[in-house]
Amino acid sequence: MNTKSVFKGSPIQIGIYAAVAAFLTYTMIFGFRKSFTVCTFDGMTVGSLSYKTVLVLSQMMGYLMAKFYGIKFISELKRFGRNKIILLLVGIAWMAWLCFALIPAPYNIIFLFINGFPLGMLWGVVFSYVEGRRSTDFIGAALAVSFIFSSGFVKSVGGWLIQLGVTEFWVPFCTGLVFALPLLLFIYLMERIPAPDAEDEAARMNRTPMSAEQRKAFVRSFLPGIIACIFIYGFATIFRDIRDNFSADMWKEMGYLNQPAIFSKTETPITLVILALIGSMVIIKNSFKALMIAHLFIAIGFIIAGVSTYLFTLGMVAPIWWMTLVGLGLYMVYIPFNSVFFERMIAAFRFTGNVGFLIYLADSFGYLGSVSVLLSKEIFKVQLNWVQFFSNSVMILSVVGVAITVYAAWYFYQKKKAV
Repeated sequence: MNTKSVFKGSPIQIGIYAAVAAFLTYTMIFGFRKSFTVCTFDGMTVGSLSYKTVLVLSQMMGYLMAKFYGIKFISELKRFGRNKIILLLVGIAWMAWLCFALIPAPYNIIFLFINGFPLGMLWGVVFSYVEGRRSTDFIGAALAVSFIFSSGFVKSVGGWLIQLGVTEFWVPFCTGLVFALPLLLFIYLMERIPAPDAEDEAARMNRTPMSAEQRKAFVRSFLPGIIACIFIYGFATIFRDIRDNFSADMWKEMGYLNQPAIFSKTETPITLVILALIGSMVIIKNSFKALMIAHLFIAIGFIIAGVSTYLFTLGMVAPIWWMTLVGLGLYMVYIPFNSVFFERMIAAFRFTGNVGFLIYLADSFGYLGSVSVLLSKEIFKVQLNWVQFFSNSVMILSVVGVAITVYAAWYFYQKKKAV
């Protein structure tokens, strides 16, 4: 990258610039992923299976394969040519939506897989621009909340396109058309983010590509804690994905039909709260203390999700408040792993490597859990009321999640004492 094009400013200004650029870039990327979930494809089946569920499964299988491949690809990613990688991966995903629209169902299902695989790589590529900085907590929080905000925003765009007369099969491609030009601008802005300086490296360690042997050594050093984190993250991924992929169906079951703005109405306040909570961790200089606080946020997230759901089942919380609160709770669990948890873990235990490896390790098993839940539903012919299934499952999840989070905090505390 031409150093003359690098953004100049104080560390605070650079942090704010990087946060805005990363947030906007990933929001645009999300426009090529999830708009199809606003479509219900009523009455369509593939054999005995729901057509929409098969679409979701196909895309998630692409994501799943990308996460396992990304353990190697992202951990070994070099710091040049990343803008071209982003454009290539997004371009493949967008062309998959064009083929989805042109080729009749059910033969177009394969293009959801083709869409999901390249998009599954992009989180690690974008995060590599911002990791290893004193301001990474704030930048990472902004980047991570982009998929909370963008999930609702993209669905709203998809809903508006339907109201304009765009057919359900063309909604994903046309949504990409809305986001394509802004994406080019924001990738250019992200390329101007300067590399971490010497003070960043002293505080957060140098972030470098990791070989297979380095990855194995890291996992051996923290195996029990990593397994606990994978379980926690897996639970959050499963139910975040259910809420994300089938929120249109849940709103329909609760009587909120043809209201595109409802998606942004719930996700925008969640975005702001999570950004404030996680972003505030930038003021904590001690990385181990920040790691312990991240555990606290995760435990509170499980509690919020469980308690709000219990009150909803008793009729004490309105649907819109429940969807907001349960989303807040799940994202309080999910977001730290995509922003500050592994970032601070590397810094606290003074390892040289990169966050992408750990994020993709956790992500691969998280998506494996999501795919397994949906496959089990279809294989065993379970007829679900999504609201009832989701609410009952979240209450169980919250109890188990708190217990595992307490164990993980204890493990890392003991590990630090032994250093």
